[in-house]
Amino acid sequence: MSVKKYLVVSPHESEFPNPITFRKGAPLVVGEEYEGSEGWDNWFLCSTPGQEPGWVPGQIIERLDGTAGRALDDYTARELDVQEGEVLIGTRALNGWLWCEKSSGSASGWVPLENLKEIPE
Repeated sequence: MSVKKYLVVSPHESEFPNPITFRKGAPLVVGEEYEGSEGWDNWFLCSTPGQEPGWVPGQIIERLDGTAGRALDDYTARELDVQEGEVLIGTRALNGWLWCEKSSGSASGWVPLENLKEIPE
């Protein structure tokens, strides 16, 4: 995905203060798939040793046996707290969410796409 600018049209605040974070190759226990009205498909509740469980996109999970899995990429479930009117730089969209960085470069994390509007170049 190319780098694009986005305007925050609706605020977002994370409800998860301790997001799951791991490196490529980390062992995962894959749990339930997210079910909700938002249309956020292909997210799974995963755990890895020493951390609280968190939501992980299916695209980065290598399924092994049963609930066992392995990370195909580095990942963090960190969400970005944003306020209406902020301008963000988005770099990677996955399953209804966009990895963003504040234009000041002060913070980065996931923001729901429904809270953003692309700013045309």
